[in-house]
Amino acid sequence: MAGGIVNPASADPLAEVRSQVAQVPLLRGEFSQEKQVAGFRNPLRSNGRFLLVRDKGVVWSTTAPFPSETVITQDRILSRQRDGSRRVEVDGRQQPGLRSVNAMMFALMSGDMKALTSTFEVKAEPVARGWKMTLVPRSRQVAQAFTSVRLSGDRYVREVELREANGDLTRLRFSGMSESPATLSRDEAARFE
Repeated sequence: MAGGIVNPASADPLAEVRSQVAQVPLLRGEFSQEKQVAGFRNPLRSNGRFLLVRDKGVVWSTTAPFPSETVITQDRILSRQRDGSRRVEVDGRQQPGLRSVNAMMFALMSGDMKALTSTFEVKAEPVARGWKMTLVPRSRQVAQAFTSVRLSGDRYVREVELREANGDLTRLRFSGMSESPATLSRDEAARFE
């Protein structure tokens, strides 16, 4: 073969990411979020816990600055206050950007690079440890919400940076991640209903 040995990673720049990301059905952890809103000097900060279940969705339980919960499934986005007094449902079809982020998280968790590359142009970046990539939307519909998404991590996604079309910038950091217990508690399962 003239030209020598072909490096499989160079033929598929996402092979390294695919080989590192955990393919688990369920993941729990903590998050911290910082959102820089265009035109405002100080960022908005929040933190809490998340529950990501491959076949169901994501539950974001914000603990500070105000307790609330957001449940994102493929079909809907449900927000409720901690006391359960207020519920607002949003049809996921009306929020293409949010649906795309949800789909992106599921694709990463399952190592489904094909799903990522169908929605985004994906560029893997060389790093000393772990992996880093930038996603640029392929469709105009998704680009109306996000101009780019940068991700980095190791076995798990550790940081997400969302650059929104309106100039806002959101940074998410994940920590304390655990794959166990591997089944949902009754309370956790009820959150998706």
